[in-house]
Amino acid sequence: MDFIPNWFFELNPIIQALCGGLFTWAVTSLGAAIVFFTKEINYKLLDFMMGFAGGVMIAASVWSLIIPGIELAEAQDMIGWIPAAVGFLIGGLFLRICDAYVPHLHIGLPRDEAEGPDTKWKRATLLVLAITIHNIPEGLAIGVLFGAASLGLDMVGGATVAGAITLAIGI
Repeated sequence: MDFIPNWFFELNPIIQALCGGLFTWAVTSLGAAIVFFTKEINYKLLDFMMGFAGGVMIAASVWSLIIPGIELAEAQDMIGWIPAAVGFLIGGLFLRICDAYVPHLHIGLPRDEAEGPDTKWKRATLLVLAITIHNIPEGLAIGVLFGAASLGLDMVGGATVAGAITLAIGI
């Protein structure tokens, strides 16, 4: 990809992954900065933005993770959909466990209607925990792709730094 400067390819793969993570953090922060331009919640705008974000995440999951995973499994003489389905189910199980054991509050509900175990944790601690759990899959995806690209693994379609950056932008 011509838009990536040549010096980036000469960096240590760990620094490349760090740059990818910092880039995604920066554009996420930029997107979140919209709250500074609104005085009250516009639920139509909120619905639109959440729908758009959900669509981007589904597209990134399907085209950047699930389809390449199926193709890679088929290239290794496996039944392609099985590893993808197992990974999908493990991810769903992880989310279910987090839902059951991590205290959380849904938008518009009072604190006494929080789900999960009772906690005395401060809101800031819960916010940091929620952001951390949310970023685990993204960090894993970016790290695995940068790692595969740095090792030059022969993956279906080729694992490249450009592909890793594209995935980081999509996520």
